[in-house]
Parts: sequence; C-alpha cells; structure tokens
Amino acid sequence: MQRDLSQIRTLVEYQSLRNHLSCYLESKIYLPFLLVLVFCTPLYSQETQPPDPPVGFEKTEQMIPMRDGVKLHTIIYTPKSHREPLPILFQRTPYGIDNTYRAFPSGILKEVIDDGYIFAFQDIRGRFKSDGQFVMLRPLRTSQDPKAIDEGTDTYDTIDWMVKNVPNNNGRVGMFGTSYPGWLVVMAVLEPHPALKAVTEQATPADMYLGDDFHHNGAFRLSYGFEYSLCAGIFKADVEF
Repeated sequence: MQRDLSQIRTLVEYQSLRNHLSCYLESKIYLPFLLVLVFCTPLYSQETQPPDPPVGFEKTEQMIPMRDGVKLHTIIYTPKSHREPLPILFQRTPYGIDNTYRAFPSGILKEVIDDGYIFAFQDIRGRFKSDGQFVMLRPLRTSQDPKAIDEGTDTYDTIDWMVKNVPNNNGRVGMFGTSYPGWLVVMAVLEPHPALKAVTEQATPADMYLGDDFHHNGAFRLSYGFEYSLCAGIFKADVEF
C-alpha cells in the first residue's frame, strides 16, 4: 500500500511536466515509460527547471482578437539583446503553449535563438486558454459568407495584429510546425497575409485515409482515433485517460 501511494504521488507530481505533451504523445505512453517516470522522480526533482521567460527574453501574453470577436491566447518572447527590428517566428498549436519556454535555450529553438527572432506561440481556437469552439482539422470557410472563419483567417488576423502591435518587429513573419501545427502552416499559406514571408511544415497530415495517423493503408485505428478525438475534440485542454 505504501508503495502504491508513493507511485500515485509521483504521477501527480508529473502532471505539470506532462501538461505540455500533446494527446498524440499521451496516447502512446506505454507501461515501460511510466515505470521510467516513477523510478526517475528523485533525479528529475533535483534538476533546475528552466526560467520563464527564458534568460535574455521578455515575455508578453495577449488575447488577440479575431474578425468575429473571438480572442486567441498568444505568448510572445522578445530578445533583449537586439535593438534592430526583428522578424517574428510564429507557431500555432492545439497542444498548449504555456510550456513553450522549455524550448529555450536547450530545446528545439536553440539553433535559431542567436540569429535574432521574436518568437510567438498561439493556442488555436477553442484550445487551452483561447476562446471559441475547437473543430478538428477545421474545413475551409465558404467564400459566399464574408463572416466565415477558418484556421487561415485566424492566422491572418493574428499576423496582422502582431505586425501592428508587437514592438520592434520588422514586418516579416515566418511560420513553422510539425504534424497538426504543420497542417496549420499549410492552412496559413492558402490565403497568406502579405507579411508572411517564409514557412516550414513537417509531417503534415494530408490523406487521413491512407498512411496517416487515423488510418494505416486504409485500416482505421480505433483506439488511437477514439483517444485523440476524445482528448482534442471534447476537452478544452489535454486530459489523462
């Protein structure tokens, strides 16, 4: 019983660590990985956690308004060491942005920090701290409805707000993303904002029937489809299941 209680406490402590993981990753956590989490707790607890904002950056949080009045939660990190106007590197995601500071400086952004960028991250509509309703792989809006929205319009409106309101930006924006965030990049370039100058998308969902996450060569993965849809489609933030 004492061992069980200790393991429960350990998993609770790891909740904050796992909140930034996507449902895609959570659905693939197997027993061996859970055991690693349990038995490595003393080592992790002794590590120094990265600061937020990261060293050398200023942090700004904004609820940026869209054309239909919905506001999207956005975090902007601006480097302190650069005085000249800088371009903005922008990523949108359904997986939560509160822990993106972990990508500085030893994470995925370490290779580009010294090049001089303003970094912006956004919870897409209906996810985590953003307002509105989430629709998975939201269809393109109809051109007959001038008030219609989609991921492209949300990206356009966000970029338009940033180039007008983020201090010391040079009016040039780049976007990047992998998997679902990569799909969001593709949606952004269909009707791009004039300030969007460069994009990189990786492992973007394309054909959900053949060779992608929900189907493998046409075979539907029921467990994955249920878990991902439950997590991303029903709850505003990632949940345990």
